Amino acid sequence: MSIPARFHDGLVSRVHETQLRYEHEGESGRLLVLDAVSGAPLAAWPAENLYLVPARRDEIRIGANGENDGARVVVAGAEHIGRIRATLPLLAQRQKQERGRQIRLAALSTMALAMVIAAYIFGVPLIATRVVQLVPPGWEDGIGQTVASQIESSLGDEAGLPLCDPNPQSHANRAIARFVDAALDGVGTPFSPEVRVVRSDVANAFALPGGRVYFFSALLNAARTPDEFAAVLAHELGHVVYRHGMEQLVSTAGTGLLVGFILGDMTGISVAAGLGATLIDSRFSREAEHEADRFAADVAQRLDFQPWALANLIGRVSQDSAFDRALALFNTHPLTDERLAALTLLGQERPDGLEPPFTRDEWQAIRSMCIGSSAP
Repeated sequence: MSIPARFHDGLVSRVHETQLRYEHEGESGRLLVLDAVSGAPLAAWPAENLYLVPARRDEIRIGANGENDGARVVVAGAEHIGRIRATLPLLAQRQKQERGRQIRLAALSTMALAMVIAAYIFGVPLIATRVVQLVPPGWEDGIGQTVASQIESSLGDEAGLPLCDPNPQSHANRAIARFVDAALDGVGTPFSPEVRVVRSDVANAFALPGGRVYFFSALLNAARTPDEFAAVLAHELGHVVYRHGMEQLVSTAGTGLLVGFILGDMTGISVAAGLGATLIDSRFSREAEHEADRFAADVAQRLDFQPWALANLIGRVSQDSAFDRALALFNTHPLTDERLAALTLLGQERPDGLEPPFTRDEWQAIRSMCIGSSAP
């Protein structure tokens, strides 16, 4: 066999015009690459080392394991390609094996990607509760501050969300702080929640990781009784106690948050950026809402308010088209028939002779703290 070919030695750019010959050696053999003019040997490649290299349609390129990178023999023309294939049938076999290997690799890669996506969508939310127990409270507090800054800058003006009453020693703020202390008495939470009543024409309330609670003035103005205000506030404190906000971030940030935890990211900046709006625009899980409802009912066991007043306020606000928007309380805390029935049942279990959550003067001070803000 003598087949004309071009030879690249993989060292220099020069192309050698050569003749190919196949020399049998026992059960195997070797491909000899000979200079086309002098017949001097330029290379001798064992047959078991040969493999096909991707080439144009009118060429066949052969490489050899153990040779310089880029070392190639190029055969052109249908006649010569046919002869080399007939002489070296193992090339076609190895090409077929390689295609099978690539197909299997692609299938495995696709399956792996699908498993990663499935784990991200389904697995992370399922393990979020357990993962949160491993998150240090100090780290969660740092993440909460980062998310709070993002929310205030996106929903408020340059100065953030304006407080209805910035004086922490005012009658209204001291009454709210006293309620928070009473609600958390004996609970053992590592957080000290801070309730911020802010001016906004959106009827909403939400709790962030670390304990910051926002109560919007439109929702306060819509509350007709201290029971409604106390029930919503106790419900949000329940989210803080059970760390539902952190669970939501784990489910949303997924593996990014876990990697940040492993690498010791204690600021939360790398995982909280872009999640603030997602957090307050997302619904907690059904179980999380039930847990927060049960916490509100537990608080109502010690203070004289009806936990189902929460349902009254949500139901009334949801019927007003002025609040039918993405951040409305009804959208983020959906009031299902099952939840309404559970709240009603929890309200029936309260003992008699309890202290009210707020005095008449305290409730009037709280109701007046946002005078001048948008009314519902």
